Amino acid sequence: MDLKQKLKLLIGKQESPQSPQEEKIHANVTDYLSGTPTVNKLKFERPSNPQEEQDIIDTIDPAYYKDETFDTSLFELEKLPEEVDLDKVTDDRTKLGRQLNVVSKRISELILQNHAAYAVELERVMELQRTLQAASGICVRGRRQLGHARQSFTIASLGLLANYRKRQQLLGLLKSLRTIKTLQRTDLRLRELMEEEDYSGAIQLCLECQKAASTFRHYKCISELSSKLQDTLEMIEEQLDVALSKTCSGFDVNHYEKVQNAYKLLGKTQTAMDQLHMHFASAIHNTAFTIVLGYVELCVGSAGSNFQKRQYQDLCKHVTIESFTPCLLDLCKALWGVMRSYYQTMEWHETHDQDLVQLSATEDDGAAVEATFNRRYVMQKLEYGRGRIWQDVQQKVKTYVLAVDLAHFKLEQFIHVLDLINRMIKIGEEFCGSKSEGLQDSLKQQSLNYFKNHHRARLEELKMFLENEAWELCPVKSNFNILQLMEYRFMQNIKAKDQHSVMTKTISDSSAKVSPQLASKEEEEEDVEEVLFNCLARDSNPFDCQQEDEENEDVFSGTGDLEKEYKDSDSDSDIPDELKKDYIDELTGETHSYKGSSRQRSSSRSKQHRQGPIITNTTLNVLRVVGKYLQMISVLHPIAFDVITCMSQLFEYYLYTVFSFFATDGILAEDRTVNNRLSITLKRIHDNLIADPGTTGLSVEGDIMRVRVPAAIMLSVVDLNSPAHLFGLAERTVAVESLVFLAEQLEMLEGHLESLIPSNKKAFLQTFYSQTVRMATELRKPVYRPVAARAISYDHVLQQMNNVRWDIREIMSQHNSYVDTLLKSLTELCVKLREVDRRVPLPSQALDIMWEHCLRLGNRTIVEGYANAKKCSNEGRALMQLDFQQFITKLDQIVVLKPIPERELVEAYIKAYYLPESQLEAWVLEHKEYSNRQLLALIGSVDHLSRKSRQRLIALIEDADKTKR
Repeated sequence: MDLKQKLKLLIGKQESPQSPQEEKIHANVTDYLSGTPTVNKLKFERPSNPQEEQDIIDTIDPAYYKDETFDTSLFELEKLPEEVDLDKVTDDRTKLGRQLNVVSKRISELILQNHAAYAVELERVMELQRTLQAASGICVRGRRQLGHARQSFTIASLGLLANYRKRQQLLGLLKSLRTIKTLQRTDLRLRELMEEEDYSGAIQLCLECQKAASTFRHYKCISELSSKLQDTLEMIEEQLDVALSKTCSGFDVNHYEKVQNAYKLLGKTQTAMDQLHMHFASAIHNTAFTIVLGYVELCVGSAGSNFQKRQYQDLCKHVTIESFTPCLLDLCKALWGVMRSYYQTMEWHETHDQDLVQLSATEDDGAAVEATFNRRYVMQKLEYGRGRIWQDVQQKVKTYVLAVDLAHFKLEQFIHVLDLINRMIKIGEEFCGSKSEGLQDSLKQQSLNYFKNHHRARLEELKMFLENEAWELCPVKSNFNILQLMEYRFMQNIKAKDQHSVMTKTISDSSAKVSPQLASKEEEEEDVEEVLFNCLARDSNPFDCQQEDEENEDVFSGTGDLEKEYKDSDSDSDIPDELKKDYIDELTGETHSYKGSSRQRSSSRSKQHRQGPIITNTTLNVLRVVGKYLQMISVLHPIAFDVITCMSQLFEYYLYTVFSFFATDGILAEDRTVNNRLSITLKRIHDNLIADPGTTGLSVEGDIMRVRVPAAIMLSVVDLNSPAHLFGLAERTVAVESLVFLAEQLEMLEGHLESLIPSNKKAFLQTFYSQTVRMATELRKPVYRPVAARAISYDHVLQQMNNVRWDIREIMSQHNSYVDTLLKSLTELCVKLREVDRRVPLPSQALDIMWEHCLRLGNRTIVEGYANAKKCSNEGRALMQLDFQQFITKLDQIVVLKPIPERELVEAYIKAYYLPESQLEAWVLEHKEYSNRQLLALIGSVDHLSRKSRQRLIALIEDADKTKR
């Protein structure tokens, strides 16, 4: 073992020796504690040089300042080398000694500086020592006195206390025995409370008995009683669950409040809510199954078939068509009762929760937290359960509706079914905010299947009506409109909040003003809410509303009304006498009496007074069908677009048939009475709706939109070739004006229809109205044109013009006879129009179009006659102007139509003769309304053109004609 290890071992066994300075300090402190003055004993040599002391302190190793556990001896020993140098050790020892002396001196100086505070604190310690000694003496004396009291307490007093305790124990035992006796008799009282439906009292009594039994469980007689009480409590819970299930079929506030209070006593509020939802689900299933089973057994009979063991879906398939609607009505009523009970349950909890919030403020924090948690759980469960309840309800209705084929129902019956289901859908929406997509999809599926067959039958019916239509006027009142028909009465029971937006179109002058009352979708929803809350208030059922008794329609006019109108119109008391004299017609030279003209004027006035809508039986039928379609839309919005599409097909077929009956006999290659828009509409209808020739019935190409109908064939008794009847003008008027009236009625419904279809489908409706409905008025021109073309012999007038010589050399003062012939024909036509007007009132629009056709054809005939002139002089052109001026002057006395159609066509053709060669070429290029032959005739008759210029113009005209072709 080396020297270093030996020194370590030696130091570990012995304590470190104190330095001389430490010994002095220790001695001074000891003397101070003993009371001996120490100031004189602490003597330090003042350093001769303080800087030297500081230098010594600076030489101390920093390791000595780390912490109080620092081992200085071990530190110095570890610094020794392996081979110890004694001189070196001696030097280190001397150095450490000097450092220790300087440090000790500094410590002594610090102690002396704090000597006053040290002395004060020491005095307080001595005072505390004296106080503790006094307290020790007090404790010793107290213990001595307590010992004396214990020794002087007698045994008799303790015996007295022991006897008193025994007495108290016996009294407690007597009370326990009485309680046990009472517990034995509680079973009878519990049964009485359950019969009285005092569930809270029974549970409270049972719980108190259980608590008492738990208290006396150390008695052997109580063990059997505890088991019996537990069984009783379970029986009470079972009866309570039965009582809870009764609220699903008929909610009673008092009954439900008793049940909830009982569950609250049991601490099973959440369990009660879970059980309640299970009971509602069972009630929905059992109610639906019971109702359907009753109708099946009633109609089919229970013999040979055990329907009670069948599934609900299979049971619904055995419901007959006759009992379908009554069964659906009862099913909806019963399911409504279940939903109403659930709704009233929610209302009870909402009202009850408000009371609980006020009571919870007085309870302790733990009870308030639990009550709040239970309240939130109940409300969340009820809110979530609304959707589940409605899903079960709509699933039962959906299964019932899809189980039966409704294709053989009448439309009124089917609409009634739709109305019942639609009420249920709207109630569901109010109940839980659900859109009932499943029920609506099933309803839409059934409706589309039914509507396909129904619409095909209506199209066949429309074709039959049109083929058997004699196109005679159907007498209706002058103020007739669609809202007077029974099919539209459902629209009159709705408030007219959006009346102006719905009715954006007005009825024509021939119809009276109407004030339809159409409803918006939001108002219908508000009505449903009112129905729901009113039913809740008066404890009734929204399905108890009976259909209103149908009132008799009053749309047809009677003969008595017409005679009265005629008599009122024939009065001439307001006519001046000078107008009652006879007069001579300037055109024909015939004498006319006032009587005849008076009749004409009175007829005109009576017509204006009595004229109502011009409609046919077919028009009424189409309007009724449209009304039924609207009823279907009103109760089932999802199929609105499909129904409106079919509605458009009815109008399109009517329009196409009127055109094919009355307009095709007057269409020529060069005729422009059928404009491009009408032509496009007719072609579209023909391509999409009209079946190929030879087809005997309707053809369906998969979708409801692809129904094709064979073109109708006009009734053979309708004569369009008789000049005596103006080539069927009365029938043509009735046909086209009834179509126009039908279009006007549809325009009244445009706003209402637009509110029924989705936004992405409104483009179809706008296209239908712009390209089809509003084309009805455009049909007047092609329908009336054949009459105008055949009522006047334009060929005879043209033949007379061909016999006129236009190469005269003197100016004539008398017009040619063809002018009188044409005017006479127009006058005769005017008389015939009055005769037709007596049969069928001719609207002013129809008369204007008739005269427009006649004058246009007359002016074209005049131009054609002028173009037939092989030679023409300036005097001949002057005669043409004279003839045409005479025609225009006399025409004003026959026809009140301004401006005269194509008057400029004749005047420009006559004036072109006087144009110079430089302007004639431009005139030919600008006037495309003349035929090629007319232009060539004009160029050939102009005598001031050179041969070269004439050939150039002829070539120009022929090139333009080739380009046109």
